[in-house]
Amino acid sequence: MGRPLNAYDRALMNLQENILQLGDYVADQVDKALAALKAQDCNLARLVVEGDNLADDLDYNIEMAALDLISLQQPRGEDLRTLATVMRVGKELERIGDYAVNIAEIAGRLARLGPYFKPLVDIPRMSDLARAMLRKSLQALVDRDLEAAREIVRADDAVDRLFEELYDELVGFMKQGPEYVDQASYLALVARYLERIADHAVNVAEMVVYRETGQRRAFKDYQGPQKTVLPGCDNKRTSSGNVEG
Repeated sequence: MGRPLNAYDRALMNLQENILQLGDYVADQVDKALAALKAQDCNLARLVVEGDNLADDLDYNIEMAALDLISLQQPRGEDLRTLATVMRVGKELERIGDYAVNIAEIAGRLARLGPYFKPLVDIPRMSDLARAMLRKSLQALVDRDLEAAREIVRADDAVDRLFEELYDELVGFMKQGPEYVDQASYLALVARYLERIADHAVNVAEMVVYRETGQRRAFKDYQGPQKTVLPGCDNKRTSSGNVEG
């Protein structure tokens, strides 16, 4: 039988519950923003924008509570890493909430441009992948699951590939004529925001590894299945491994 929980233990548990609350909230914000985009629903988009203050407040409260525990309890080792993780994850989630607002704002602008020139297919697919990564990273935090955390970075490769393919397709439409430019450029921004949401999910997973092992930037040396491609460059590699333009 474990020792009884003291006030400090309960405060740590409350912080982690608050992180999950923030994570659920920003995931719901992303869901609503994408629904507004697909339906061209200005009212729903407005609700997402107006709801951003709650995400900011939750993140602020988490940060202040963590700082209070650090200053009053002077934790060390795993407890200190837990508090550092909570503070960093709060910031990552708050930023995801900002991207949900960005998508909602674009949804409002696109609604005024009339029907889409093509059905939205790849953007919902990107959204599904990014949101699944976010939820899996938060579950890994709860379960303290290192393997699940490491799977997140591999899942990010699929989002990156979809982004590159969709971006190229949208640029192709813009080249066809000015009637496509406004919609295609806004949709390219949405795709970019979804790609960034997936990146923040990777950052959350990285903090899971840090909390458990103390290893910071655990995915720094990860190499995906594709080499980095710089727009406008053919990216040939020299024998020394450097990239040539």
